[in-house]
Amino acid sequence: MNLRSTIMNKLVNIHNHNIQFSMKYYLKSMLVLLIAYFGILQTASSQDEQIIDQVVAVVGKNIVLESDIQNQYLNAVMQGQIRGAASEARCRILEDILYQKLMVTQAEVDSLTVDEIRVEGELDRRLGSFIQQFGSQEKLEQYYGKSLNEIKAELHEVVAEQMLAQEVQQSIVMSVTVTPSEIKSFYRSIPKDSLPLIKTEYKIAEIVKKPPVNIEEKLRVKEQLLDLRKRILDGENFSTMAVLYSADPGSASKGGELGFYGRGQLYHEFEAVAYKLKEGEISNVVETEAGYHIIQLIERKGDYINVRHILLTPKVSPTDLLKARTLLDSVAKLVRADSMSFERAVELYSDGEDKNSGGLLINQYTGSTSFEAEQLDPQVSFVVEKMEIGDVSNPVPMKTEDQKDAYRILKLLEQTQPHRANLKIDYPRIQEWALQNKQRKAIDKWINKKAKQTYVRIVEQYKKCSFSHDWEIR
Repeated sequence: MNLRSTIMNKLVNIHNHNIQFSMKYYLKSMLVLLIAYFGILQTASSQDEQIIDQVVAVVGKNIVLESDIQNQYLNAVMQGQIRGAASEARCRILEDILYQKLMVTQAEVDSLTVDEIRVEGELDRRLGSFIQQFGSQEKLEQYYGKSLNEIKAELHEVVAEQMLAQEVQQSIVMSVTVTPSEIKSFYRSIPKDSLPLIKTEYKIAEIVKKPPVNIEEKLRVKEQLLDLRKRILDGENFSTMAVLYSADPGSASKGGELGFYGRGQLYHEFEAVAYKLKEGEISNVVETEAGYHIIQLIERKGDYINVRHILLTPKVSPTDLLKARTLLDSVAKLVRADSMSFERAVELYSDGEDKNSGGLLINQYTGSTSFEAEQLDPQVSFVVEKMEIGDVSNPVPMKTEDQKDAYRILKLLEQTQPHRANLKIDYPRIQEWALQNKQRKAIDKWINKKAKQTYVRIVEQYKKCSFSHDWEIR
């Protein structure tokens, strides 16, 4: 499983111009690596698959175990990521591990460290993601046969090492840039029949209308939270109340616990109250964009806090939702009749976060303004696939980021047909590919240099591997 080469799979067939995705993305994909490590936990807890462990490689003072390779291999098999012979896959996995160990070794030489609170915060957020995927903490613990604290303890070293390696890697590529001539040269170096096929893509703008919540509903939610706060102060368990009542899907299953966050990472109103709490203290009702909260401080470490909260969100009434739909329907008619430009309508009527950019949708997967159909919200995709360039849609129901009901109208700005990548249409994409290729070369150069300067020992059975780099093997 060569994680470095999976992202740019459209270019893997370019002979002598193989553009493997840079280590930047290999190391930043911690979620993928943690999934692999969960495979380790699962295998380690299995009665049926006992691995006879041994040290198979040493990089500096850092060891690689047979179980490290075995468990990543088993996880890759489950993910359907193995191509070719099993022995070749194990060699690729070993070399990926060697890359990371080499960077960790260099970090030790340079006395680099990762702040422990950052590691804790990363662990909490990653575990929160897995709990959300499993549906509850109990299901996660049951699946792996370990308590959450045991899982967290076993993941700690893995995450800390990944973050340390990532910092080293970032220092290697941070100054790498590409010039326009380098971008053109990179593009011309790719055989035309090897250029990737780009699917149909859409560029879309929107006008969002979020119906206001009426005062009666806000009061109802505040009173419910005050009642929950009183019950907790009278002896009921905060975590239990969060599981039963909180509307935050990311933390409710964990008893409302968010994990460690630093200043500026949470809602301003939320932080302003949370940082003033004493450990164990419960706040009064706090209003943010997400809704209404009560907060309990669990622990504070310097400028980092770990809190639990209960979130309740006021519901929009059907009447107010209908008003929003009716308004947008009128706006769409004005734009279609050329009585108002779409851009002006965005300024006057949109409640969207993209209001200041003319309502232009940003692709969260790529950071660009172009979307393939599968990257769009299904309701949006269903609508735009039937539109012509310049068309304005009827109101489309949506959920906002804080899961509130709203409506939007869409304008199809551009649509490209399937084509081979070219500089005219795909310049930003090719620029990114060229940058990744140059970063990859910078990392390869660094690895080749450091591998010769660092003690590396590999057991006999893996010395037969055809590695991508020239490891100075003892």
